[in-house]
Amino acid sequence: MPSRLPLRAAAFATALATATGCGQGGSDSGASSSATPPTASGSASGSASPGASSASPSPSGTPAFAARIVRVDAGDLPHSWRRGCPVAPSGLRMIEMTYWGMDHRAHTNGRLVVNAKAAADLVKVFRTLYGQRYPIHRMEPVDAYKGSDYDSIEADNTSAFNCRNATGSGNWSQHAYGLAVDLNPCENPYVDSSGHIDHKDCVKFGDRSRRDPGLIHAGDRTVKAFRAIGWGWGGTWSGIKDYQHFSSTGR
Repeated sequence: MPSRLPLRAAAFATALATATGCGQGGSDSGASSSATPPTASGSASGSASPGASSASPSPSGTPAFAARIVRVDAGDLPHSWRRGCPVAPSGLRMIEMTYWGMDHRAHTNGRLVVNAKAAADLVKVFRTLYGQRYPIHRMEPVDAYKGSDYDSIEADNTSAFNCRNATGSGNWSQHAYGLAVDLNPCENPYVDSSGHIDHKDCVKFGDRSRRDPGLIHAGDRTVKAFRAIGWGWGGTWSGIKDYQHFSSTGR
């Protein structure tokens, strides 16, 4: 069954652009995608959760942060969810929100699938990051990459839910519960115990003394924003380092 998420996201972007005066200048035209999202068909089936919309003031001329939390079903997650996953679609939510891009512009088409119980807290985190102008390359569900974590990383895509095992493990990843976020995964790579990084364009970011936009460092404002909701950072792990990874358990 084709996903209907792009259609819903487009409608959200249009409505937000009208409300903020952002218009075309707030679209994703400054960053091209390397993956083709699922084809839209029909109307969106997800409905907004009561009281799920939020907005924050912003400097004049810059769109305010806005977010809404909507329900999803299995048809919205054709590649990232399957029967036997540890959380049902009814236990997941889509956050549709603005984010600050690497192009120094507001983007109105951010989409992050997360556990329903964590959705409101994560809105707080991304509101904080937007206010701090933390830059994000792109933000779309891994279904845009047919559920491939590898391809999502290659696109430097920020994502959350994906029903998969933890890297190098037979156990469910926290992503399979929608309780983990990978943030700018190229600038913040997964580094194995030997120091190896799989993605060649991201190898240079193994040098954590770099100060490129989007890099996360110990104790910085990004780490503190997640810590404020009780989430831990993979950059503190011993041996393996997962600089992109934040989760409710710290694993």
